[in-house]
Amino acid sequence: MSQVESAGTNGETARREDLTGPPAANRHRLPDERAGITHHFSIAGHEGYLTIGLYPNGQPGEIFIRMAKEGSTIAGLMECFGTVVSVSLQHGVPLKVLCAKLSHTRFEPSGWTGNEELGYAKSIMDYLFRWMELRFLSGKQLPLFTQHMAIVERQGSAEEKPVPPSATQYLHDSYEVGDAPLCVTCGSLMVRNGSCHKCANCGGTNGCS
Repeated sequence: MSQVESAGTNGETARREDLTGPPAANRHRLPDERAGITHHFSIAGHEGYLTIGLYPNGQPGEIFIRMAKEGSTIAGLMECFGTVVSVSLQHGVPLKVLCAKLSHTRFEPSGWTGNEELGYAKSIMDYLFRWMELRFLSGKQLPLFTQHMAIVERQGSAEEKPVPPSATQYLHDSYEVGDAPLCVTCGSLMVRNGSCHKCANCGGTNGCS
């Protein structure tokens, strides 16, 4: 058989194997006793609580979403959604992938959150996954994690290390959104920049320099 025919045969075999689907993933459950953190949020007057269970290395392994003063349908949907995300995390789906898929999704309720780090939320999912991205992927740790890291450093090494910056140093100004358009690059709401608009998330503009 010639090399060309062999290459063609191997390519067809690879395509057939791809049709069988991805390999089976193993579920890594959290220990029976695990650390966790609960975050209170408010979006346009709709309040809720996000509870995150953590693996021993500090990475999220499960989430629970509780909406305050909402009907049983909304509460049930959020509970089921939290279960799906938890199972995904325990089967190895990176948090970065979930944040990229669910951040900047737009539906009601949406509005100002009162969180100076996040500002305007286009939906509950937008807020929750941008918050988790900020806390677990960007290096801007909560005081709880900062204290834990300091204890570990003191126990593991006698060398002094710089104290991580406080969370207040990362606060940014809230912007007036109004009828600002969406950024064509990342989907975030743009803010007014002179006579046009600029994206505060990725820096893109809608025609101005």
